[in-house]
Amino acid sequence: QVQLVESGGGLVQAGGSLRLSCAASGRDFSIGGMGWHRQAPGKERELVARISSSGVTNYEDSVKGRFTISRDNAKTTVWLQMNSLKPEDTAVYYCSAGPYVGRSYYPTYWGQGTQVTVSS
Repeated sequence: QVQLVESGGGLVQAGGSLRLSCAASGRDFSIGGMGWHRQAPGKERELVARISSSGVTNYEDSVKGRFTISRDNAKTTVWLQMNSLKPEDTAVYYCSAGPYVGRSYYPTYWGQGTQVTVSS
């Protein structure tokens, strides 16, 4: 099992920045990828950013150039740096971990979520 704990959410004004952190523990963690997802009220959960064990990153179109996902060398912590935040970024943000199969990421483990609210 892998346990994921997010932190760093909060309330910020439009144009501001936040940095989310996700600390991972447990077995079989280092072999997988990690990702950040978000779910706004009334909407489906979407993948915002992901990073493979080799450091390859991918982003959802609406956050490209504004968000950056990164991971420490021990692969136990992943961050999401969010800049130029917009009200439409408001959501609960979830950390995930799971395997890559080829270029596809399969999130298997989930954190509890952290609220990000961007005021206009």
